[in-house]
Amino acid sequence: MCLAIPSKIVKIKDLNATVDVYGARRDISLFLMPEDVSIGDFVLVHAGFAIQKVDKDAAQESLEYIKQILAEAEEESVKNRR
Repeated sequence: MCLAIPSKIVKIKDLNATVDVYGARRDISLFLMPEDVSIGDFVLVHAGFAIQKVDKDAAQESLEYIKQILAEAEEESVKNRR
């Protein structure tokens, strides 16, 4: 299974960009993007490539769900270590 993570573009140079997710930044390629993007836009990133622009509200909602899932997984992990 693959998971594309909504990521906020914070820097663009040519066909490369830097994105931010929960404070973690990484460099990605814009080579596969079918449309232009700007700083502040959210994109789905898969395997180091931005593949689709995402509406800001939808991106933030997805990130919130991911955050909840990770928190629940961490709680379960702590519970199982006891």
